[in-house]
Amino acid sequence: MPPAINSAAYKHDRPLYALLLRAGAMIALSIMFACVKYLSEHSVHLVESLFFRQFCALPVVFFILVRGSGLKGIHTQHFSKHASRTLVGMCGMVCYFTSITMLPLAEATTIGFSVPIFATILSAIFLKEYVGIHRWSAVIIGFIGVVIITQPSGGAHADINITGAMIALAAAFIASIVSLLLRQLGRTETPTSILFWFSSLSLIPLGLLMPFFIQPHTPFIWAVLIFMGTVGGVAQWLLTAALRSGPVSLVLSVDYTSLMWSTMLGWFIWADLPSEYTWAGALLICGSGLYIIWREHQRLREARMHQPPLAS
Repeated sequence: MPPAINSAAYKHDRPLYALLLRAGAMIALSIMFACVKYLSEHSVHLVESLFFRQFCALPVVFFILVRGSGLKGIHTQHFSKHASRTLVGMCGMVCYFTSITMLPLAEATTIGFSVPIFATILSAIFLKEYVGIHRWSAVIIGFIGVVIITQPSGGAHADINITGAMIALAAAFIASIVSLLLRQLGRTETPTSILFWFSSLSLIPLGLLMPFFIQPHTPFIWAVLIFMGTVGGVAQWLLTAALRSGPVSLVLSVDYTSLMWSTMLGWFIWADLPSEYTWAGALLICGSGLYIIWREHQRLREARMHQPPLAS
């Protein structure tokens, strides 16, 4: 018998709103990663990409502040938590950007789908979020779909960069930790405050490194750098707002939609068409994600009605 749901824990959650925010974040992130890969192929150093990713997020923050609460929106009494989130987040970003430069976009994206597996385990242990047999099964089925997509089938899959794949897996694990940190920070901090401190604090070490790595580029490459950073800032705000509005195990299920966007971008920019394994795996991944969403919706509705919960 699963433990009863504490409806008070969910009273501030807005599941549908959280899912829409996360879906928008997946589109923005897919575009950002495509830009990172494109820039790496045009002699842009990793440090440059990281710096512009963080620097160009600040105008996004200030735009939101001007239209909202003003500078008081970045006030915090939890500076140490922001510092910890920045440290972990930068490690994850370095791993993600590195894996994107070493792997085809589709492969890097599918390996990133292991985030919900790590996050579900960590959220159950540290956030005490109940995850029952149905959602555990759906997560496993989704992971099987990821395995099918990355299964050797000739072509690019036959000589996948193992180092890049391991770095992508490490990035996924770190991303699951960041998701939990954002969920905790979101209980007291606004998405704008979290984005501001993450961008500002990370710019200190990146700014010190930039003089050693910055290079001359064409106007188009500079434009792509600025666009990449701005889209990344929007994505970061959407990610944070989503985790503030819904449980980790629910919100992360939407990450599977990035497969569609990365596939489209990979085909459009690099003429990289997905194999039959991608389509077969996508059916499992999307099906499992939709099932997780439906189960969570049912449990939240019953919790609010003070009825005995489903065995989820």
